[in-house]
Amino acid sequence: MTLKQQLGQRIQILRKKCKLTQEQFAEKIGIDPKNVSKIENGNNYPAPETLTSIAHALDVDVYELFVFKEEIPLDTMKNEILNALNIDKNVVFLYQTLKTL
Repeated sequence: MTLKQQLGQRIQILRKKCKLTQEQFAEKIGIDPKNVSKIENGNNYPAPETLTSIAHALDVDVYELFVFKEEIPLDTMKNEILNALNIDKNVVFLYQTLKTL
């Protein structure tokens, strides 16, 4: 299972734990419900801004979105996250966001 799929699955589990439908969740985080589905199915990574909104809506810290049952080597996780962000301004935003936590 890829990092993208594990992240999507983790978000879905946390969303259901909060008893939110995809539509309710999408409204809380300010994205289209179709995008929630794509994220949860592991087809899309959420933007850094969306990750922050997701964590806030689920009442967890951002890092908790990346705590999976199955261990992924830290280097692999870092590389996949950086490749997904792929844009320097997103990396800077994510860094600044995580630094404030």
